Amino acid sequence: MTTETRKIGLSLGADLCWPICYEEILRQLDLEIEVDGQRVRFDVQRITIEPYNIRQPCDYDLIIDRVTHWYHTSREWIKKAMLMDGLYTYNNPWSIQSMEKQTTYCAMAHLGLPVPETWMVPPKSYEHHDDLDTTLQQYAQMFDLGQIGREMGYPMFMKPYDGGAWKGVSRIESEEQLRATYEESGTYLMHLQQSIEGFDRFVRCIGLGPQFLLVSYDPAAPLHDRYQMTRDFVNDDEASLLRDMTMTINAFFGWDFNSCESLHRDGVWYPIDFANACPDSQVTSLHYHFPWIVTANIRWSIFCAATRRRMKRNLNWQPYYDILDRDLPFRERLAAYAAIGHREMETERFEEFCDRHLADLDQVTLEFFASDQARETVRKKVAALFPEHELDEFANLFWDRIQSWRHDFAEQHALQADGS
Repeated sequence: MTTETRKIGLSLGADLCWPICYEEILRQLDLEIEVDGQRVRFDVQRITIEPYNIRQPCDYDLIIDRVTHWYHTSREWIKKAMLMDGLYTYNNPWSIQSMEKQTTYCAMAHLGLPVPETWMVPPKSYEHHDDLDTTLQQYAQMFDLGQIGREMGYPMFMKPYDGGAWKGVSRIESEEQLRATYEESGTYLMHLQQSIEGFDRFVRCIGLGPQFLLVSYDPAAPLHDRYQMTRDFVNDDEASLLRDMTMTINAFFGWDFNSCESLHRDGVWYPIDFANACPDSQVTSLHYHFPWIVTANIRWSIFCAATRRRMKRNLNWQPYYDILDRDLPFRERLAAYAAIGHREMETERFEEFCDRHLADLDQVTLEFFASDQARETVRKKVAALFPEHELDEFANLFWDRIQSWRHDFAEQHALQADGS
């Protein structure tokens, strides 16, 4: 039996901590597995940015992409490799490029998800071009921003129709504030979105392939405390609904790795922000949850590379609309949407693959996150973001939270072993 090497490329921006952990855990696993009668090993490299011939072959089997949402050279290289070489990447770059928040709100609202009431308003000002004055004089309609505000009700949020990282987001409490904020919005194309007041829980559901992590989230806290360490904040039915919602969104748009924010009020989970196809993966924000991101990434990337998972170069939405036409109750309809995603993500095959080939991953991860190398990696990331006088404080804080995860993870596995 011959041995083949599957090449995994990391297309990175400012990422520092998770790639080091990903590479070292894979090195310690030293995988050599049999897939479809072939012995397979793995090699991980970091992708460089340089000129390329469009006919230049790509010898990577998979790219973990972290920059195509903002770095055009990398995005266009990945698109070239997908079209000409059959490269698999997370996430579909055409979808990321075109599916801004406006599209995601519209698509999911049409499928019946309870997206809050949302308006789009023309920008306050425009970048100049030759036809601008003529176009606006003929077609731009005067509108009463205050009337829109009265129809929606306060409070609301004004936020750009695309982008992320809370850039340009404002909470609006009154018509006076609405008008003043709009006047200052410049050329941004803005949404006005109803605020879900009186919510009792804010949850982020992170989806990576067919794996999901539910995290209680506090957007008002400092960055290092927004991802909460609380447990049991949703019941089993709620967790199932949030996972199905995230799977529906991710599969619909061709995203392997995405984060869906939802608010709970009066028995309803409202998805408020779910076009986050480059989720935060840094230890300085995820801390306790950071090892999950690393190991979930390893599982999905190894599965995709080993099985030479085929990339869908375009999207097929008709199966979702066929389910919508059946006029099912919402929960039943959402489960049917999610089932499409599980078929496309090959969930059953993925789980069997992990059980067979990655059984040692949990133990290797537990040992790695107790090591000096892991601790130094945390410290490097803190040093890159925090002032020197806070380095020790926050490096120790994040390290202690990772040790709490190790304790809880080991305890959970011990209980599962006893139960079996």
